[in-house]
Amino acid sequence: MTTTSTTTFGLDTFGDVTHDASGTPLTHAQTIRNVVEEGVLADQVGLDFFGIGEHHTPDMPLSAADVVLAAIAARTSRIHLGSAVTVLSSDDPVRVFQRFSTLNAVSDGRAEIILGRGSSVDSFPLFGYDLADYEDLFEEKTQLFAEILSGGPVTWQGKTRAPLHEQDVVPHTEPFPAWIGVGGSPQSVVRAASHGFSLMLAIIGGNPARFAPFSELYAHALEKFGRAPLPVGVHSPGHVAETDEQAREEFWPHYLEVIGRLGKTRGFATPTPASYAHEVGPDGALFVGSPETVAAKMARTMKTLGASRFDLKYGMGGLSHESLMRTIELYGTQVVPRVRDLLA
Repeated sequence: MTTTSTTTFGLDTFGDVTHDASGTPLTHAQTIRNVVEEGVLADQVGLDFFGIGEHHTPDMPLSAADVVLAAIAARTSRIHLGSAVTVLSSDDPVRVFQRFSTLNAVSDGRAEIILGRGSSVDSFPLFGYDLADYEDLFEEKTQLFAEILSGGPVTWQGKTRAPLHEQDVVPHTEPFPAWIGVGGSPQSVVRAASHGFSLMLAIIGGNPARFAPFSELYAHALEKFGRAPLPVGVHSPGHVAETDEQAREEFWPHYLEVIGRLGKTRGFATPTPASYAHEVGPDGALFVGSPETVAAKMARTMKTLGASRFDLKYGMGGLSHESLMRTIELYGTQVVPRVRDLLA
């Protein structure tokens, strides 16, 4: 598979609580302010996109991504800004559209949105939703969001919210790109194609090449629904430092702690040195290493998956803000130019 002629590169963050030089966790307020600085730097080093993933936990306090993105928009002029992801199942599609349409106006047409069901389900009890309705909520709300995004008065009826009849949804701004984040469900791939949303492959473990059938399914589904080709993107975790050894040593203890803790509720296996070595290697999902190593792996993955967009999910709870800023600088100034050369 080959990439499309236009390739774009971004960064995603979950807003993990950062630590100071002594290893002490920073406050939620300082962590959020740091994310703003990181988004501004992403623009300065020439990246195309900066995304914030919605979470509602003490270790990931970025629960209002659109507010933070608006703050970044006010201090930048070029970079696109969006979610990574918005958990649509536990939100209201009308309000989601209104928030991101407003961000689109504030940023002068630079808003994007990545919609997802959410691998983290903390928002369901928080907002009063039943996990038993997990599939129905996302299916219906995605349908409604697509209807709103198409423009014009909205007429819609379903089981999960009140119906709309010839309802005008404001503000009226230019259309903004919408993606569906997919972590392993063929149904979600087909859903993205049916609504005309771009496809973002969320790869957090295993060989990225195993997602190639999803890219092919997406292309076939778009054709079946009579839609023109749309972008395929990749979202994967990583960390960049001057050398492979430095990057892997910096990332490992925080990866072990976070994944080990999340594994207790999500069924992840606790990482071992051997499993970590595999994941940062050529066939793993972690893009951790020097600029040369990360660039080569990114280019290979994008070619294999026919992807024209790559978003590096940088950061891990416990890393310092300074370390994250260095990753952003290296990614924008050294990794991305190398990937562009390799793809060319």
